[in-house]
Amino acid sequence: MQIAIVGAGIAGRMLAWRLQKLGHKITIFDKEERNSQAACSFAAAGILSPLAELEMAEAAIFELGCCSMQLYPQWLQELPQTVFFKQIGSLVTAHNNDKVELQHFKNVIKRKLGADSGYVEAIAVGEKEQELKQLGDGLYLSNEGQIDPIALMKALQQELSQAQWLDNCLVKNIEANRVVTEQQEYSFDWVFDCRGLGAKQDLPLRGVRGELLWLKAPDVNIEHLTRLMHPRYRIYIVPRPDNIYIIGATEIESEDSSPLSVRSSLELLSAAYSVHKGFGEARIIKSVVNCRPALPDNLPLVKVEQGFGQINGLYRHGILLAPALVEKAITQFQALTEHEKQYAVNS
Repeated sequence: MQIAIVGAGIAGRMLAWRLQKLGHKITIFDKEERNSQAACSFAAAGILSPLAELEMAEAAIFELGCCSMQLYPQWLQELPQTVFFKQIGSLVTAHNNDKVELQHFKNVIKRKLGADSGYVEAIAVGEKEQELKQLGDGLYLSNEGQIDPIALMKALQQELSQAQWLDNCLVKNIEANRVVTEQQEYSFDWVFDCRGLGAKQDLPLRGVRGELLWLKAPDVNIEHLTRLMHPRYRIYIVPRPDNIYIIGATEIESEDSSPLSVRSSLELLSAAYSVHKGFGEARIIKSVVNCRPALPDNLPLVKVEQGFGQINGLYRHGILLAPALVEKAITQFQALTEHEKQYAVNS
């Protein structure tokens, strides 16, 4: 089939890649230049944490996240270049004055997990990270990991070099079998809308601001993704190769995409320093801000009808949920196309 994918974020690229592998001819429409890193997927920390997200999210997020954790190792082997991926579990901890927040987190997760609560283990943080032993008690979430979203996005783009890529292209209207841009109208066998916030005219989307600081910290040696519980915010520290650490906060309800504020910078850096004094001599490599698309219920949308499909509302879970949502969309797409074939045969 001739299939259009509108939007080249993580959902659009991954969907285009999987459909291309099934033999379909792909055309990608994107408002940015194809080598741009403006998509919010490039601003993600790459946290793969279905368990930790349960504190604030529905059980569906956990289930989809677990599905993605199974798909990622398989799919990454099919990409042309190596993408950093690590699944060694994560740590959740708090300072002594905030241990009540840690206990609350543990209670919520265990209540929602039920029989699956074996994934959560109470430990002394020093058992997993010797350099963090001063934090005392914590939780080890065994099923969690991380990925490099930038490397993933670049690898997907490389795989899609055979696709027709219409970048710097503003799409005005999308419907079944049809894409209308400012220049012309295009017809396809199927159209998938993966525009994120670009689809606000069609969906009740809002932007949720994410902020990150990239630090080079030679004096810090942490291997596990580490979350710090606090009464006002949740801070995460994401280790990458070569003593690079990404420091971020879970979410800010704002569509503001202006640079990182002094307050946010101080909170992120102070939290990192309180976890490990070695961050005091770290160098700030860059700061990243972007807005992620969320629907009113904060749950993702996957909708496939005859000739048309949508993936949107990935909220702060985009990198985590993308494989599961793409798999779900393709399953629905294949069911509809098979039904269409059977109808044609019977007619």
